[in-house]
Order: sequence, then C-alpha cells, then structure tokens
Amino acid sequence: MGEGGEGGGEILRLRPFAYFWGASSLRAVGGSMATVAIQVVIVTILEATPSQISILSALSVVPYLFLGLVVGALMDRWRRQRTLVLTSIGRAFVFIVLAVLLLTGTLDFWTLAAVTLALGVLTLFADSAAQPLLPRIAPRSSLVQANARLGQSETVAGTAGPALGGILLNLVGPAVLFAIEAMISAIAALLQSRIVVYEPPSSPRPPGRHVGHEIAEGMRYTYGHRTLRPLAISIHVWFLANSIVATVLAVYVLRELGLPSWAFGIALAAGGIGGFAGALVAPRVGARLGAGHAILLGRSLVVIPWLTLAIAPLTAASGTAPVLVVVALTQLLWGLGMGIEDANDISYRQSVAPDDIQGRMNATIRTINRVIFFVGALLTGILMVQLGYQTTLGVAAGIFAVAALIVAFSPLRRVQHAI
Repeated sequence: MGEGGEGGGEILRLRPFAYFWGASSLRAVGGSMATVAIQVVIVTILEATPSQISILSALSVVPYLFLGLVVGALMDRWRRQRTLVLTSIGRAFVFIVLAVLLLTGTLDFWTLAAVTLALGVLTLFADSAAQPLLPRIAPRSSLVQANARLGQSETVAGTAGPALGGILLNLVGPAVLFAIEAMISAIAALLQSRIVVYEPPSSPRPPGRHVGHEIAEGMRYTYGHRTLRPLAISIHVWFLANSIVATVLAVYVLRELGLPSWAFGIALAAGGIGGFAGALVAPRVGARLGAGHAILLGRSLVVIPWLTLAIAPLTAASGTAPVLVVVALTQLLWGLGMGIEDANDISYRQSVAPDDIQGRMNATIRTINRVIFFVGALLTGILMVQLGYQTTLGVAAGIFAVAALIVAFSPLRRVQHAI
C-alpha cells in the first residue's frame, strides 16, 4: 500500500496526473497573483467607487449563478481535457489584453468589468471540466491522494501567491505582472495538452431531449442518491456558514479588535499552514477512518474556531499579541479541518458517481453553493447590525454544527473510499 492507503504509490509518478497537477498549481499561483494586481488596479488606478467595487465582486459570481448548471451538463458531453486547454489559452489572451489596455492607458471601469466577467466564465468552464476529468486520470483508489496533492498546492498558492504578487507589483507594475500571468496560463495550457487520457464519445442525444432534461437528470441523481443527497445538503449548509464568516471575520478582527493589518495577514497565513497540514494527512485519515468519518471529522473541526471567536473575551484593549494568538490558532484549526474534509469529500463524490453524470453532479452542488453563498453574504450584513459581530460568528458556528450533524445522522457517515 502506498501513502494514504492507496494502492499505486505516489500519485505524482503517474504522468497524466503530474501534468494535471502542474497546470493546476501554476494556475493557482498565477490566479492569486492576478487577484492582488486586479484589486490594486481597481483601487489605485481606476479609483473605483464602493458601488463599482461591489459590481466587480458580483460579476465574479454571476457566471456560476446563470451558467453553472448548463456548463455542468456540457461537461458530460464535451471533451474535458480540451476544455481545460482552451480555458487556459483564453486566460492567457484576456491577461494580454488587460496588460495592453494598461500600457496604453485605455483601461476603464466597464472594460475591467468585461474582463472580470470573461475570467469568471473561463474559471467556471475550467472548474467544471477539472473535477470530472480527474477520475479519468487517477485510479479511483488514488483519488484521495490526488485531491490532497491538489489541495496542498492550492493552499501554498493561496498563501504565497498574494505575497509574490505584491512583490512583483512593486518591482514591475501591474501591466508586466498581467503579462507574466498570461505566460503562466500559456504554460498551463501546454501541460494540459500533454495529458494522455481516454475520453469516450458521448452517446447521441435522443430526439426532443435538450440540455434542460440533462440538468434535471443531474439534479435528480444528486438529490435522489442515498449518500450524495446528505453530502450535498451538508455542503450547502456549510457554505451558508462559510459565507457568514467570510464576510464578518475581517471587519470584526480589524475594526472591533483593532488587529493591525500585518498581524491579520499572519493570522490568515496560519490558516494556510493548517490547510496544507490537513491536506497532507487527509489520505491517511480517509484510509483509517473511512470517507464518511473523515468528512465528519473535518466538518466538526471547523465548528471550534468560530465558536471560540464567538465566546472569547477579546476586545481592542486586549492588545495585539493575545488577539493575534487567538485568531491565528483559530485559523490554523479552521484550515486543518477544511484540508481534511475537502480531499475526502471531493474524492468520494468523484468515486461514487458514474462518469457520464460527473459534470452535472458537481455542477449541481457547486451552483447551489454559489447561490447560497451569495444570499448568505447579503444576510450577514443584517446579522452584524442586529446581533453584533461575535453573536453573528456564534450563529455561523451553529450552522457549521448543523452541517456536521447532517453527516453524523445519515448513511454517509459509514461510507468507505474505493480500494
């Protein structure tokens, strides 16, 4: 038995997965760098108003809300590897255009809005192709390790990418940084084009059957399945809680507790360390406890940090050091729980669903998640005003607990990974 209980040894020795992982890692790093650069452009170059910033933020989610289910259905008919290559080429083109607009001084708000929307659509297609493609690349017994490796690189990218992007912004400016991101996307496309994978042709569509029928079939399968149904519902509840903490954390820690921005950055980095550690141990946890218990463990762990922040007697007068220690430790545990559950959650979904419905199953869950996150973020504003920051965090902790209880009291708790 190899690491994490899978039977084929280290998954990176499998060449198709190594190309897949390499491209994913490059895009994660490049995406983190580009996010920092775009934020700087919005604030310092375009001097966007708060309403304009809100519009740009919403545009990154809009493709999922309106196209998520359709694209998921298409991914069960299109060649997923080719889709990945085309999306990487598309990203390279968009970033080159963005760099040229900056260099020529012709970038305005609405042009950046169009760029943001285009990147959102490309990301949607890439995400919708990547998840159902992975089970065709990696053996099902190796999916936990494969997803753990992807999780590790994404965590490193999320932690180091913004810092690297900030350094490059100071050294070369946003236009050159976007040109570098275009090169990264082009290299990712090259790696993805070298993935050797068999993708069987889709069966002919019966007369009168359109994409709406296929979307409905994907939803019926997902919410009619004995174990995928509680898994999907648990994820949706988790996303509601996550939308609350993602909205309230920064304003609570920076404004209410008075934590300096540099210390807040350190606390968030601790979350990245926890996520890396969680992804590192996820295969072993899944092999030892089983998929269901590993998911339950991850879901349960994420309750603790937010409950701690909800009841911790912290104020701005507590001082930077105590606040930093508490927030960093909560973020460390938060990341650890997510790292454990993500690899086991995604791997179980990929292993249990038939190949010809993978795209629709994943798109169904992902799209509902985005809708819930969007609504939850709006709801959080009301909760913060009516209940205060700490009570709002306590509400989120309670919702996270409900997500764990759904797993605990369902058949999902007893499922095992494919061997």
